[in-house]
Amino acid sequence: MAIAHSIQSIPFLSNFSESVLAYPIVMSTHLLCIAFFGGMILITNLRLLGLTFKSLTITEVVTSFRPWKRLGAVIMIGTGLMLATCEAEKYAPNPYFWTKMIILGLIFVHGAIFRPIVYLRTKELDASPVIPAKAKLAAILSLVLWTAMFTMGRLIAYWDTD
Repeated sequence: MAIAHSIQSIPFLSNFSESVLAYPIVMSTHLLCIAFFGGMILITNLRLLGLTFKSLTITEVVTSFRPWKRLGAVIMIGTGLMLATCEAEKYAPNPYFWTKMIILGLIFVHGAIFRPIVYLRTKELDASPVIPAKAKLAAILSLVLWTAMFTMGRLIAYWDTD
């Protein structure tokens, strides 16, 4: 807790958390990014599963969202870091926060595994008469991980030490 207190006591972060405008704007931006990012992930994964947007190739769906997902991830992670660090003492003992961080790590592992074999080889997926199992597995795992991530993020607010 001493480390958490030290982090949130950094003048920039304490000023930020006490701001009448900055904190709500950053929180709203974080939530807006989650909505857009989540929607793009959902659409991409449903296309990989062959359930929607069948008139578009997998390549068209994946590549059209790629720059927006990158931008969304940077904004979402940046705003999330600000929100978590300015209230570090509140988040440090919260099991939902730490579960969310573990899931975030698993999402990075998912990306490291499936990016080279699925997401960067979409033309091969488009050429296949059926969507390969590796693409469907990537989509299912992505949906599970992101749903868990969003759920844990929401549950953070409901954890109470009293």
